[in-house]
Amino acid sequence: MSADSEGVQNRAALRRHVARLLEERAEAIVGQAVSVVPFAGPQVLETNDCVRLCEAALALLVGAVRDGQQDARDGLVMDLRRLSQARSISPQRLFGLIYLLERAALDELALDESLGSESEQWSALAQLVHCASFDALGAFAEYLTHEPGTDALTDPLTTLHARPVLEAVLEKEIQRSERFGHPFALILFDVDNLTEINAAHGFGFGDRVLERIGIVMRNYFREQDWVTRYTEDSFVVLLPETLPEYAELLAERVRVMVQERLALRDYKTEQRVAVTVSVAVVIAAAMEPGITPDRLMRHAEQAVHRAKHAGRNRVEKVDVSSSSLSVLGAARYLGISHDAVLDLVHSGRLTATEHERTLRLGRAELETVRSKIKNEK
Repeated sequence: MSADSEGVQNRAALRRHVARLLEERAEAIVGQAVSVVPFAGPQVLETNDCVRLCEAALALLVGAVRDGQQDARDGLVMDLRRLSQARSISPQRLFGLIYLLERAALDELALDESLGSESEQWSALAQLVHCASFDALGAFAEYLTHEPGTDALTDPLTTLHARPVLEAVLEKEIQRSERFGHPFALILFDVDNLTEINAAHGFGFGDRVLERIGIVMRNYFREQDWVTRYTEDSFVVLLPETLPEYAELLAERVRVMVQERLALRDYKTEQRVAVTVSVAVVIAAAMEPGITPDRLMRHAEQAVHRAKHAGRNRVEKVDVSSSSLSVLGAARYLGISHDAVLDLVHSGRLTATEHERTLRLGRAELETVRSKIKNEK
């Protein structure tokens, strides 16, 4: 058996084992979520309603853990939608519910003797549950796009997610980053000179530009990335579990692709119209408490403004990451185990300081060690 085949089998076995553990601990997970859910929204929910919603959402999450994906046509998705409709629960509030269940699930799994937070497999397990949560959210959002009366969640021109979806998911991703040290990135693409294009060639021509860019966005990014239309002339892509250099590379590739491939012809005048985008890449990992979606988006908008002021058709980067990481965050950043990070600390290769009973490691020093690890490979 090849190493790749063995790796696939090992991941499949881990998925089945984690899914079984979640099913065995479902009562505790639901109980923990139900203690928060009734008050996590504009209306207080009855306990029985919360239990049914949490059980349905947890079944969806367990299915995504086991299968590594979640089909929007799955009966579990439809069951959750029916329950939420009967109780007038908004999709945004359901997104929050699934996030709470993810947190409760990880808290329960952390207690497991073989796979708990102190084990070498914990990083892989936490990522597995995290990705399954996004799979469940993605399947639910996709289901809604095909449901009559849900235009608020889908942009009618580009068929991408609409801004409310981004706002709901971004808030949860920030909370994940603060709690678990998950790295993520956000890319804001702003079409250059769209107002002038509309004035010169008509709004129909501008809509063609936006449709074409929407197609590029939808086909270029991963299934777990959240691609949304943000404003009339801008798009945002939220990339979970993404390192800085990869996000910058993607942003630059899309910028070049738009410049080289999306020039359009005005059939009334036969004039060829160049299309470019100014881009902001926001890097976030283990952020300090206090970062909000609004504040994050302001960073992105200011970076786009700088790109336009500098001549347009360029990429600007903003890093809002914390200056230090927890041991778990450092392990994810370096691509090694939790115990391996502690070994580096004990050997003196990394310096750790204690903050609120938690060890913290400086990002600058981690970057130096990360470069050394890459060179050794």
